[in-house]
Amino acid sequence: MPSTIDYTLHLADTALILSQRNAEWCGHGPVLEQDIAITNISLDLLGQARNYYQYAATLINQSTNDPVKTVTEDSLAYLRTEREFKNLLLTELPRGDWAQTILRQFLFSQFQYLLLEQHQRSTDEQLAAIAAKSIKETAYHLRWSSEWVIRLGDGTEESHQRISQALGELWQYTGEMFAPVAYEQQDGVDVPSLQEAWQQKVSAVLNEAGLQIPSGIFMQSGGKEGKHTEYLGFMLAELQYLQRAYPGAEW
Repeated sequence: MPSTIDYTLHLADTALILSQRNAEWCGHGPVLEQDIAITNISLDLLGQARNYYQYAATLINQSTNDPVKTVTEDSLAYLRTEREFKNLLLTELPRGDWAQTILRQFLFSQFQYLLLEQHQRSTDEQLAAIAAKSIKETAYHLRWSSEWVIRLGDGTEESHQRISQALGELWQYTGEMFAPVAYEQQDGVDVPSLQEAWQQKVSAVLNEAGLQIPSGIFMQSGGKEGKHTEYLGFMLAELQYLQRAYPGAEW
């Protein structure tokens, strides 16, 4: 069970942190329609994070069997330190410009879609149920972001330059998605098997956008095991402020 808890927290943390980053666009999108779109994607990811946190809390409470120190989705999101978070490094990077936000969402959504397909066949009924619901949302995230990648890559000189720069900056964080850590291996998750399909689908979109995948890039890792960039601490300070300043506060 510990490996299942860690893996579920990894899924929850990744969705929460990307949700928080996307939420930074609320009221700042390039046009109203896309402002609403990125905000809705943020809310979808937040909903997915809640489902995973609720499941993780149930597993933790069952394993400790301590009625006094019960864990909730709120305590998991708001009262853990950055070293306890297991999100992908890709999701915690600064918002950047519109091109960087779009490309990150595309790279992650393509991976998440393939992962959720695998989860739907899981023997863990709760993970399978969450995947069945989430994959419908992720299909939209993937379609929306891929269309934007093509639009920017095949658009103006400036839009092409911006999405090319984003690709150069973000690609080094994609390898972590397919590098399994101990709790994934123990829980029977086969992320390496997804890499070939991910690479093919991502390459097809990037080729249509006139973009070239960087070569010879050293892949960053560590997020799954609590080793993060300096950006996560600042994000959590903002995300967790209210709960830490007013413990137990509820809407």
